[in-house]
Amino acid sequence: MIENVKFKLNGKSVALRIDSDRLLLWVLRTDLGLTGTKYGCGESYCGACTLLVDNEAVRSCQVAVKDVRGKHVVTIEGLAKNGDLHPVQKAFMEYDALQCGYCTPGMIMNAVAFLRKNPRPTSAQIIAAMDDNLCRCGAHNRIVQAIEAAAKEAKGGF
Repeated sequence: MIENVKFKLNGKSVALRIDSDRLLLWVLRTDLGLTGTKYGCGESYCGACTLLVDNEAVRSCQVAVKDVRGKHVVTIEGLAKNGDLHPVQKAFMEYDALQCGYCTPGMIMNAVAFLRKNPRPTSAQIIAAMDDNLCRCGAHNRIVQAIEAAAKEAKGGF
């Protein structure tokens, strides 16, 4: 059904006249040109499409755009502030917590949501929180190290 859908995207108001049942992933990538959020499995298993909706990690491949009406959506493109990378983004670069980079935006967004809830996690808590975000390259150890480093750098300030 074609409807008006308004929400905040990366801090800016967005108003669309669109099929409100269309998946948020495709609205972002195709209609709005924000290609940082990746299509992986399309079944909510891999986490490549993870972004934040009202500070919660959400799989955009399973969310209709109507479901974010009136909410705050943050994609990987909106995580940096005033040109300064988020501590998790910095740590992923510093610890080389990527290889092909395809899963990286979803990993980072999931880690940001997790660290907001648990700013001083143990390694075991990080592993459990990131378990549903898949990396085919096998950079999991570096991903955990990066999240640990980001937590230490931010000192609970997420």
